Amino acid sequence: QVQLVESGGGLLQAGGSLRLSCAASGTIFNINAMAWYRQAPGKQRELVASITSGGSSNYADSVKGRFTISRDNAKNTVYLQMNSLKPEDTAVYYCNAEGVISYSGSYYVTGDYWGQGTQVTVSS
Repeated sequence: QVQLVESGGGLLQAGGSLRLSCAASGTIFNINAMAWYRQAPGKQRELVASITSGGSSNYADSVKGRFTISRDNAKNTVYLQMNSLKPEDTAVYYCNAEGVISYSGSYYVTGDYWGQGTQVTVSS
């Protein structure tokens, strides 16, 4: 059973920094891509940043130059360093792991997984 556990959310003032972490647990052999999404109240969930197992990253225009995504493949963990935070960054941030190959105890499973979400609130 693969689980994603996020940490690092919180409440802070505009201009501050925050680092989110997301660790995938289970008998995992490979994760193709990991990403961070966010969902603000009344809005659809949107992609913030993604990173492949080879380290290629992609960012939403709204966070380019302020956020940095990274991952530790040995720890099956992805990070999101958020700098120069703005009130419009306020949202629940979700971790996503795509193309996860894991072992269930009887057979191999390939799937996509989501974390439970962590709240980030930026005050003006």
